[in-house]
Amino acid sequence: MSPIGPFSRPEADGPAPGEIPGLRGAPVRTPVRGSGARTGPSLWPAIAGRLVTRQVWIELYGLPGYSLTLKGSKATGFACTPRDFRPVDPTVGKNILSGRFILAGASLEIGADEDPFNRSSPNRAFAVDLHSFAWLPSLMLQGERGAREAVRLTLAWARIFARWSPFAWDPDILSRRAYNLACAARRMGQIATEDERLRLADIVARQARQLLRPPGGTATQAERLVAAATVGCALAGPAGAGLRKAAISRLGKVLDRAVGADGGHASRSPEAGLELLLDLLTLEDGLGQLSETAPEAVTAASARLEKALDILTLPDGRLATMQGGGPSTAERVAAARGQEEEGHRDVDATGAVGGINRIRSPLLTVIADAAAPAQGAWSARACAQPLAVEILCGRDRLVTGCGWTPRAADRQGLRLTPGHSTLTLGETSTGEPLGGWKGDLLGARLVGRPVHVTSDQRDGEGAVWLELEHDGWVHDFGLLHQRRLYLDQRLDELRAEERLHPAPGQKDVVRAIAAPYAVRFQLEPGVQASLARDRRSILLRGHSGRGWWFRTDGPDVAIEPSVHVDEGLTRRSLQIVVRGSARTDSETKIRWKLSPAGAGGEPS
Repeated sequence: MSPIGPFSRPEADGPAPGEIPGLRGAPVRTPVRGSGARTGPSLWPAIAGRLVTRQVWIELYGLPGYSLTLKGSKATGFACTPRDFRPVDPTVGKNILSGRFILAGASLEIGADEDPFNRSSPNRAFAVDLHSFAWLPSLMLQGERGAREAVRLTLAWARIFARWSPFAWDPDILSRRAYNLACAARRMGQIATEDERLRLADIVARQARQLLRPPGGTATQAERLVAAATVGCALAGPAGAGLRKAAISRLGKVLDRAVGADGGHASRSPEAGLELLLDLLTLEDGLGQLSETAPEAVTAASARLEKALDILTLPDGRLATMQGGGPSTAERVAAARGQEEEGHRDVDATGAVGGINRIRSPLLTVIADAAAPAQGAWSARACAQPLAVEILCGRDRLVTGCGWTPRAADRQGLRLTPGHSTLTLGETSTGEPLGGWKGDLLGARLVGRPVHVTSDQRDGEGAVWLELEHDGWVHDFGLLHQRRLYLDQRLDELRAEERLHPAPGQKDVVRAIAAPYAVRFQLEPGVQASLARDRRSILLRGHSGRGWWFRTDGPDVAIEPSVHVDEGLTRRSLQIVVRGSARTDSETKIRWKLSPAGAGGEPS
């Protein structure tokens, strides 16, 4: 039985499925251009290698006797319960006990003593959460009855999927399932029969051993090794010790690649860094319960990731939403930062992490994307949105992006340049997700010509300058885009200038004399926007009700519908769009500013 089955497309609370807000008529699943210039020659070695190895692993792991190679030392019990620090919603577990699985916004009804595995899932996202055992932590909150149901469902899964299959044993799905089982297995074993306990230990051990084998993408290797090591903590005896040793011996080098010196994740996704930190904290807890010291590589990576959260956590307690990372939740972020100690939190942090810059005044917090998207295997969650900004006014998140994350796999178009708050030329994008058979083979990597980004920050008395520039439009239009931000810390006013100017050596290249531009400001769902009579000013109100004036000298200003992705589901939102035309042989400037309503008055 296929673990996914036929899909039914969930209803989207937003534009039609075939539309990208602001990129009219463009399909959500963006077709890859056929020319090699967009794909780039560097992809071909990866494509060739993947073509050669993929079928080999499928044939090998699919052999009838392959499961015998995962036996190893016999797992006879559980030594500890590694703590997953993530907050858990008990509603999911309560629904399961009443026969309803609600995952990824979809629902599946099952009868008493039945299971959800031997039937079609409503959609792929549901199937991913189901086989990742994302429901297990919530079910374990339901006391002894929940633990007994967890044992029953785990054994039911194993009866159907004990033999390797491409989806259920996908490395990323497998790592989350093994991690969730490791955190729950000891409690499950306490209420299980002796035979069930031995079977449960064997199931968990086999999956962890598979995590130590190829294939598996570079970008999630750290998560897989941490999951295997966490299982090694949970299992007692030689089986657990062998897994811990094998996984931890590889982890140091992998963490050095995944976590930069400043704590930024190699994918440049703040949310990816948060999730890796939470996994590492669980591993450290498991090792502590065994009275073992966590390796220096683990504690050092955790410290770097935790320090980075001071900059990436915004005043509303959530993360910056850039480069395929969602905002997460304030509770999840607080769990990773150890908010029991209030003195630990630095709400006034400024600086840069992983190419994401943060500047602030007493009321304004500005986040800017000041680096190129990740490349290669790390780019599967990257977005082609150079110089994008997010703006918080107090705790109100006003200007943000469309919030795309890999959980919204059917909304790939939101990874294009119009999907965040930045400037677009010619209604095109500086890059696009890899599609077609290449995307199926390598994943939806971001491809396109390399984009170079420069940034310069200067702090003055009562003000901060941040000047950013990228060359993503040079090939098609011969223009550089410069975004200059001036934050007046005394007036809580942000003034900005978008400057398009010919790149050196481009004036003699024959091109169209003009190109249409659009500067977009994606608004957080729930933010109210009212266009003033001057057609140049917009009054914004966030959830607190406090007003802020957005003003611009752009020739055409409009408030248009948009969408925002939240936990994989699509919500309606608004965007401010400033449109005009830029000459390709001279300089074009568009100015805008954001200031408190009432401080400086309404627009004249």
